[in-house]
Amino acid sequence: MRVFSAMMMPLLLTVSAAAQEVEVTDNPIADIVDETETEIGGGVASYYGNELAGNRTASGERFDPGQFTAAHRSLPFGSMVRVTNTSNGDSVVVRINDRGPFSRGRVIDVSHAAAREIGMQRSGTARVKLALLNDD
Repeated sequence: MRVFSAMMMPLLLTVSAAAQEVEVTDNPIADIVDETETEIGGGVASYYGNELAGNRTASGERFDPGQFTAAHRSLPFGSMVRVTNTSNGDSVVVRINDRGPFSRGRVIDVSHAAAREIGMQRSGTARVKLALLNDD
């Protein structure tokens, strides 16, 4: 088993490095925003899933877990925020359309689609950095 592991490790590392070079962006919001950002801190993010689909958000629109949206306590509705998972470097741009999170110690709640994009859907939470995208 050790011999097999020793033979496969270089192959796995090569595959991992190649996978990191490819940047896949299927976030339609990321294509329309300006790249000027202002870091606004970070902390622990969580996500809310399909059980809240169709409920009204604080902004009045219906929650769609398939959209790249998020809840933040104080940012204005419509703000565009880049959420970066610090453990893997993956990031996603979300639009603020709700208030929250209401769990102690959390800084942002992202939709299920956004959570999937930054690799936090299995754990349910992730340490993140937040950057407000300026609309210059």
